[in-house]
Amino acid sequence: MGMIYGSIRHTTSGRVKKKVQRRVKRVMRAVSVDSTEPFRRSTPEYPSGSDTVGVAARVEAPRYTGTLVKGIGTMHKSNAIPIIDEEQMKDLASMRR
Repeated sequence: MGMIYGSIRHTTSGRVKKKVQRRVKRVMRAVSVDSTEPFRRSTPEYPSGSDTVGVAARVEAPRYTGTLVKGIGTMHKSNAIPIIDEEQMKDLASMRR
């Protein structure tokens, strides 16, 4: 069998192919079992832990504590850039938009 080019659901003329369900029905008849008990693997079941207390302390949100960055500016749309000094702030404000 070679490569299939185009759609699997449509013919070469563009019409939608009819669905074939005969094979599915045959397979379903062959698989049906009269057992009322569902199949379960033979793996041991372990109970959940009884304590609901967390195992680690909450992490604080990171914050900038330095003195290098004076503020945050936007160059284009939502592109945030750090502003380090007064000259950079003036250059950013004088740019054409």
